Amino acid sequence: MKFAFKTSPQNTTWADMLAVWKAADQIDVYESGWTFDHFYPIFSDSTGPCLEGWVTLTALAQATERLRVGVLVTGIHYRHPAVLANMASALDIVSDGRLELGIGAGWNEEESEAYGIELGSIRERFDRFEEACEVLTNLLSQETTSFDGKFYQLKDARNEPKGPQRPHPPICIGGNGEKRTLRITARYAQHWNFVGGTPQEFARKRDVLARHWPTSGGIHRKSCSPPTSDWTPTAITKRRCPKPRPWNRRGWIWRSSICRRRTIPRCSNRWPTRSPLRVYGIRRHF
Repeated sequence: MKFAFKTSPQNTTWADMLAVWKAADQIDVYESGWTFDHFYPIFSDSTGPCLEGWVTLTALAQATERLRVGVLVTGIHYRHPAVLANMASALDIVSDGRLELGIGAGWNEEESEAYGIELGSIRERFDRFEEACEVLTNLLSQETTSFDGKFYQLKDARNEPKGPQRPHPPICIGGNGEKRTLRITARYAQHWNFVGGTPQEFARKRDVLARHWPTSGGIHRKSCSPPTSDWTPTAITKRRCPKPRPWNRRGWIWRSSICRRRTIPRCSNRWPTRSPLRVYGIRRHF
């Protein structure tokens, strides 16, 4: 069983977050730690303090030696995917190949409107997100990238140096939409962030994800085995606690299910040809 934790950098201090990560880095049971990508606190008073997720994660990566690190998940509309690809490569390098790249279509209307960042309709968000996934994976794995889409245009774009993980850091896509999100997840992601619901809903969406696999044109199908009847990607789920815990004022417990995940062995930084069984336990949200 593998454990991870998430420290949303809101309504807290840098010193407190740093202390949690340093302590977790010394506890072998924790495999990874995560921040989030928002500029206002969420599910609480939005006027409160909130540290930027990627800058915070970079500092935390330098303060730790063992934990894998990620943002759960990055709103793709906040940054051009070419900028994000350069950020991801740099952080993968400075963390010595420990980055997990979490991405999503974006949803927070309040902070998007406040900063004048176009979020768009649901359809526009996912059209943009699908283009961004292609741009990201190409820039992270190819020498040059040219792309002519509705939202993004690149011509012989480069991203050097690339990080040590090949073909790129593992991608985690967040969201539950069956028509677009899960299809995009099947095509581009190495694990999936199930953002909440009942066990029955999770099981149904897991099956939908598995059905998307044969038709998704998954870009890593050559290096990874397809889903079997007992397979799901890494699934990060959450539920309401009956009572808030001291470590989480809002009372969220993060958990996940038995999964098969395409992982990167620490010794080689390359994806294996077979998907080892991974079991993830509670993800505590501090």
